[in-house]
Amino acid sequence: MDIRNAVVLVTGANRGLGLAFVNELLAAGVKKVYAAARDPSTITVQGVERVKLDVTRPEDIAAAARRCSDVTLLINNAGVSRGSPFLAAGSAAAARSEFETNFFGPLAMSQAFAPVLAGNGGGAIVNVLSVLSWLNLSGAATYSASKSAAWSLTNGLRNELRGQGTQVLALHVAFMDTDMTKGIDAPKANPRDVVRQTLEALTAGSEEVLADDLTRQVKRGLSAEQGVYMGEAAR
Repeated sequence: MDIRNAVVLVTGANRGLGLAFVNELLAAGVKKVYAAARDPSTITVQGVERVKLDVTRPEDIAAAARRCSDVTLLINNAGVSRGSPFLAAGSAAAARSEFETNFFGPLAMSQAFAPVLAGNGGGAIVNVLSVLSWLNLSGAATYSASKSAAWSLTNGLRNELRGQGTQVLALHVAFMDTDMTKGIDAPKANPRDVVRQTLEALTAGSEEVLADDLTRQVKRGLSAEQGVYMGEAAR
């Protein structure tokens, strides 16, 4: 993909990794950035078009697809984490909330924008996933499940969209230095470095980014006789 000629829509663009995507895309000299958030007034970066978009609201998605009809790169970044184990009180509500944003949101966005991308030459979709697509940690069990589902979604979309020339890229990353992980004491990736790796992968035509050492280690461990996703090895 030619990043400099891209017209990009970033969901969840007001903070964290989404904000890093916006800044790095502008620095790369893309044609246009649509920066989307539930409350577009929270987007303070200059040089973008702000879009009101809650990925759990079909009417918002339909309006965005009509307005952003020149998009060639969709970045499904918006995500939520409720920090719930499976057996905790309220875990079903937490799971529903996370699945609505982390799975059904990218699904609905991809359904709405697949025809847009096809009409604009194919383009690309980036789905922001996680090392927790492959692990399930008790403190984020329902979130992990939603990211596992989003990984499966990404693999299926890649197969379905290959015929129209749409590149589908899975971005897997562990802890990043963002608001979502501010209470976690662990090595954290710089979001801007994660974005740079993603843009390089798009340019190279790649289908997956493993953005840090932990993610690469976990991916290798999936094929071990005792998979890394089993027992204490996953913690």
